[in-house]
Amino acid sequence: MFNYLRKRFTSHIRERSRRRARLVSKDGRCNIEFGNVEQSRFVFLIDIWTTILDLRWRYKMTIFISAFLGSWFLFGLLWYVVAYIHKDLPEFNPSINHTPCVENINGLTSAFLFSLETQVTIGYGFRCVTEQCATAIFLLIFQSILGVIINSFMCGAILAKISRSKNRAKTITFSKNAVISKRGGKLCLLIRVANLRKSLLIGSHIYGKLLKTTITPEGETIILDQVNIEFIVDAGNENLFFISPLTIYHIIDKNSPFFHMAAETILQQDFELVVFLDGTVEATSATCQVRTSYIPEEVLWGYRFAPIVSKTKEGKYRVDFQNFSKTVAVETPHCAFCLYNEKEAKAKEKKGYDNPGFVLSEVSETSDTKM
Repeated sequence: MFNYLRKRFTSHIRERSRRRARLVSKDGRCNIEFGNVEQSRFVFLIDIWTTILDLRWRYKMTIFISAFLGSWFLFGLLWYVVAYIHKDLPEFNPSINHTPCVENINGLTSAFLFSLETQVTIGYGFRCVTEQCATAIFLLIFQSILGVIINSFMCGAILAKISRSKNRAKTITFSKNAVISKRGGKLCLLIRVANLRKSLLIGSHIYGKLLKTTITPEGETIILDQVNIEFIVDAGNENLFFISPLTIYHIIDKNSPFFHMAAETILQQDFELVVFLDGTVEATSATCQVRTSYIPEEVLWGYRFAPIVSKTKEGKYRVDFQNFSKTVAVETPHCAFCLYNEKEAKAKEKKGYDNPGFVLSEVSETSDTKM
């Protein structure tokens, strides 16, 4: 038992040591850190709306609660100061004919309650402003306007956070692995993508970026150099009818960065394939982007995806997501270069070619017969 646990622990450590760093996680989050930024963090307050929307829910709710409690308490202090200056508080022993600025404010607690009632327009009718002093009327108007602004901003931020297209992107899923096999007589890299909702993404477009470290002829090392990867869908690359899972593929030809890779060497490569899907949400008309990434260990050479769509006896189409990321081994050339050489060899067998080294020498016929 101890030896088994030790082997499992050792294999786990080795797996973690082999694990490669990702720029984009499988769920689309970017793994990048900004250091030594010269600009002050206060620059994010200039675009306060985007800053609030990008905050996590725990921070957003903390700001939401703090904004209301803070404004209620601040105006409660101001109402207490007004009552104190006008000597409306019980410790001043006001006369029977004394008309306070705000009726029934007896201390800081009652001032806080009046501030809360004013800003959220509860209107119990027990505490109210009189026409005795203009300061109280001005403070009432100012708090009412500021309360509407706070309500609009915070409620709008929460509503925008809930309805962000980022949440719609969670219902778009990619296959766990990418596969390389023959498709239409060509060697292709294939990825499967599915829409988990029946509502469509309008104007969907799929493309990819290959991130790798390259060295220029001048000797400069470029980390995360981006190379465009074109993906094709049989249904058309633009305006996809994205109601059922689609298989997108990239043709590995001489212009592809995968052309010089082989089944034996792909695991030794250092790259990250990032796949993007852009579209417009049908319900809200908001644009969204879904992304995922694949590292060499997640690219299976010599496999294809298992069938996923079938037709029932009732005439309905059924999508079995149990086979969504399932792969099947198929016969595949171990490199693209070999596949194209094989095609060229077969094409040459059907043609005839002149031998440039062959020289035809003409022999003149002479007669040795003597008369």
